[in-house]
Amino acid sequence: MPLDRRQIAMLREMGVPFWPAPWRGSDPASHRARAPQPDAAAEGVTPHLPDVSGGPVASVAAVTSAASAAQIAQATHVMRGSGRAGSSWAPQALPSVGQSEAASTGGASGSESPSVATSVAGMDWPALQEAVRQCQACALCSSRTHTVFGVGHPRAHWMVVGEAPGEQEDLRGEPFVGPAGVLLDRMLAAVGLSRGPAPGADPVDAADAADREADPSQRVYITNTLKCRPPRNRNPEPQEMQRCEPFLQRQIALVQPRLILAMGRFAVQALLRTDEAIGRLRGRVHRYQGVPLVVTYHPAYLLRNPADKAKAWDDLCLAAQALETSDPPR
Repeated sequence: MPLDRRQIAMLREMGVPFWPAPWRGSDPASHRARAPQPDAAAEGVTPHLPDVSGGPVASVAAVTSAASAAQIAQATHVMRGSGRAGSSWAPQALPSVGQSEAASTGGASGSESPSVATSVAGMDWPALQEAVRQCQACALCSSRTHTVFGVGHPRAHWMVVGEAPGEQEDLRGEPFVGPAGVLLDRMLAAVGLSRGPAPGADPVDAADAADREADPSQRVYITNTLKCRPPRNRNPEPQEMQRCEPFLQRQIALVQPRLILAMGRFAVQALLRTDEAIGRLRGRVHRYQGVPLVVTYHPAYLLRNPADKAKAWDDLCLAAQALETSDPPR
């Protein structure tokens, strides 16, 4: 099924090389081999495509198995106070990619109550959104304008996870707005997806509207790892990431996505527990609690580094291919 004119026009605006429907009914590796390459002299970079010699889907071991409320609470307890100093967040008491669930929980002590995380793990959409709105678990509550919860179809097949809200997100209370949001919307539209319900809709009304208006396979659910904007858009701190993690875990559990697209370094660190650079993690399919996960660059990064838009397009194609080969729709 070839791209239509609207999708091709969006790809041209993005500056991305395109070719007919690389993710549908054929081997994506062969299409990538035929993909038109940007002029290296004009772009000032060496064209690069990911290595697909091992096949389009090379799974990495699951970080954890499907977690019960008690497991989520225990994992959150282990994280408290265990982050490393600096902007990179990879708690040492939790597993890196490929480690077992037993290793992730073996270091927990009994000195702190996990009741907060346990209650979050049992919340429905309205209760979860209210919990985020009222959250005062870290110092960011004193500087935020609005919390930034999420937007999109509540049972979307695709779930996009970003890093932290910026200034526009903080003002509007919606993830991925402004120039980065425009670019994300164009990227999603190029593969036939949209974010869905109007900003600010009540979670129950949003769910009803989304179910009436579109199939979940044509929508995404978009959220951030952090729900409050760090002052002056600084990098998230380990403690802030730890306090917000139960909210993200519950959103994933409620959506039950068939694929997760992790955009940006801090989203990747939170979901895969790794310090590896995005460039080393791209081009293969990872797993988060059994769900296929594809790593790509954040749209804000792509606006600063337009030569990497072609790589992000490859990541979208890989994600679409992984979704087609994943478990059947719910």
